[in-house]
Formats: sequence, C-alpha cells, structure tokens
Amino acid sequence: MLELELTELEQETLVATEQQSGDLQSVKGAASKPASLRRFLSSTLNRFLNRFGYAFVRLDGERQPTMFSWEGGRPYAYEHILVPDTFSPWAIDDTFLALWEKVRNHTLADLYRCYELRELVREVAHIPGDILEVGVWRGGTGVLLAAAAAQWKPGSSVWLCDTFEGVVKAGPHDPSYSGGEHSDTSRAIVEGLMSRMGLDNVTVVVGTFPDESGGAVECNAISLCHIDVDVYQSAADIVGWALPRMERGAIMVFDDYGFSTCKGITRLVDELRDSGDWQYIYNLNKHAILIRR
Repeated sequence: MLELELTELEQETLVATEQQSGDLQSVKGAASKPASLRRFLSSTLNRFLNRFGYAFVRLDGERQPTMFSWEGGRPYAYEHILVPDTFSPWAIDDTFLALWEKVRNHTLADLYRCYELRELVREVAHIPGDILEVGVWRGGTGVLLAAAAAQWKPGSSVWLCDTFEGVVKAGPHDPSYSGGEHSDTSRAIVEGLMSRMGLDNVTVVVGTFPDESGGAVECNAISLCHIDVDVYQSAADIVGWALPRMERGAIMVFDDYGFSTCKGITRLVDELRDSGDWQYIYNLNKHAILIRR
C-alpha cells in the first residue's frame, strides 16, 4: 500500500466519481460479493482519507475500484490509475523543466500533459500549418507550444484563442458546467507572460471561437490544434472550423478527455473516433490525441 497525496483536481475527480458509484449495479450488473465488498471498503476508506487530501492505492498491479455513471444514455467508467516505474524523459529535459517552472502557475494542466504538448509540436514539425490553441486560461500551455514552435517549427505562428470570460456553450452533455468557469484570467495576463518569455510568434485572439474570433485567425492550415474548453458544443464548433484546415498527419489534442467532470468532451471524442476521419490515442495522462487520416 502507498499513501498518495492528491492534487486538488484529482480530489475533485475522486469525489465526483465516488458520488456516481451508486449507479454501479445498474450499469455493470451484479458483481461477485468479494469484489463488491472490496470496492465498498476501498471507497469508504478513500472517502475518509480524501478529506485530508490522501488516498490508499495498491501497487501490486491490480485495478482500482471502478466507479460507474450514466449520462445522456451513455455509460462512463472511471478508475484511479497509478502506473509505477514509468519512463520519465521530462526528468532529464532541462529545457522543458526550465519552461515548466516559469509557467506552472499559469496553467491547470499538469507536468505530464504539458510535456506531451511540447513534444507533439516536434511530431508535426514536418506538417505544413500553424498551431492553434483554444482555451488558453493564463497562457501556460501557450508558452510551451510557442517555445516548441520556435525551436522545431520556425516560421509558424501560434494562435491563442479565448473568451477570457470563462467557459461558454455549456449544455446538456456537460452536467458539471453552467458557464463562466475559469474566468480568472485576461488578455493582459497572457500577453504579459508571452512578453516576459520573449516569444514573438504568438497572436492572442479574444472572443468565442469560432463564432466571434475565427475570422481573426489568418491561416489556411493547422498542423496542431489543442482544445481545452471543457464542454461539448464549444469543442465541436472548434473541430468543425479546424478540420478542413488539417491535412493528413495533423494532430488534434483534447485536454479534458479523461476527467469525470468533462463527459461532454469524452462524448465528442468518441463520436469523432467513430467518424473514421481520425486515428485515436487515449493517453492515461487524460489527453485524447486524434491524428488526421
């Protein structure tokens, strides 16, 4: 057993999934009594420990208890995932670590997703087109994308688009959102960060994308699109704008695919996967990566 300290976001996810665990039998069907007892005891213990920011998890390779829910006619399953002894290239990437220390308070993405975003720029270095991020918050991941573009994709532009008024277009597929979340930011905060980092390949665009601001993104090709908008319809509209501008091999990455609080994004990505237009990768760091066929 390992005493594991949880981040605030992980705490929220754990609480949300445990609250949904009452749907377990209706979604999954009857389970064996020993397995059900283990799940009950584990959930009870972790509910108590979570009050103090901790959880007990097993390190013997067994899966953690599964929490089920049913939203919009679709089943969802969540487990607390721990992958010990993994290859960690970021630990010896001094360039990335230096950037991370400067932007970590400007992003809600963790170190692992931030490292992956930076590396994805390298993967599309040979693909024509600019880089688009919609859902910028305070600019942390935008810095990583722009710095990586300057290193591996010189000549390309990085477009950072946000309402700077919080989440928009929350709807029936997004039960955890009502609109306006993550509004604690501004264009000045993002542009100030870019200036301090010495990045001149960035354009910050204000407004709901693409409804109000799509016309301001002056590019005909997108090689990498990072979508971090939390809700279904907002993300779907971004996909509709970006897809015709993405050629084979271009990458679209969704920040919110693995979160129990962002079921609308999970639904959308699964729909896109079924369309046949994309190759699909689910990374356990909570990214969904779609590669244009």
